[in-house]
Amino acid sequence: MSDVSRVLREARNQSRLTSLDYAMAIFDDFIELHGDRHFGDDGAIIGGLAKLDGQPVTVIGIQKGKNLQDNLNRNFGQPNPEGYRKALRLMKQAEKFNRPVITFINTAGAYPGIGAEERGQGEAIARNLLEMSDLKVPIIAIIIGEGGSGGALALAVADKVWMLEHTMYAVLSPEGFASILWKDGSRATEAAELMKITAGELLKMGIVDKVIPEHGYFSSEILEAIKTSLIEELQALQALPLGELLDRRYQRFRNY
Repeated sequence: MSDVSRVLREARNQSRLTSLDYAMAIFDDFIELHGDRHFGDDGAIIGGLAKLDGQPVTVIGIQKGKNLQDNLNRNFGQPNPEGYRKALRLMKQAEKFNRPVITFINTAGAYPGIGAEERGQGEAIARNLLEMSDLKVPIIAIIIGEGGSGGALALAVADKVWMLEHTMYAVLSPEGFASILWKDGSRATEAAELMKITAGELLKMGIVDKVIPEHGYFSSEILEAIKTSLIEELQALQALPLGELLDRRYQRFRNY
């Protein structure tokens, strides 16, 4: 099995820690909030208030299930528009109260169903990209599994983007890439090699800023490493003048 195949399998492993796991383990006093105030709630995106080393923060994440029933309730981690609008509501609330935003991303992509399209899936994602690019608080995004397409990017327009070692980040799935390029979805592994979707490759290209090691570490050690890095990085970001923070974020994505 190639390295890319192994990473792909690890990134999609159902036993991986979920966004809720990270929210409960890394932060203190996590309180989940629900609903987008327009249509309803979306179990595929969780979010709420918490404290990190005593500092209030807003935590948002794309949530996959741990078993079949949980995945059905969470739509297999594929958000609907109301999920993205809930996330945006929480981010604008964070801006109002000057709370940093931390997002956790694990999705194959936004849900492409008829109802989602009727309720404005494309607009909801585009609105998040627009608003996050100018959100007046620090944002850190962490990819904890799959980072698929615009569904992931809608929570990843951040000052810093990190990946766990055995995760992926791509414009579309390797199966979709292979289907488009060769009309053969079974060539997904070959497609993944071409796409440069692993954490190490993306770090070399400057797409992500940090890779958090997983191999040989217990979950508790990984959680502690993330917590320590978040505290240090937020201190550095909050020390920047607001204009410089926003300009760096804007230029970061314009450079691509």
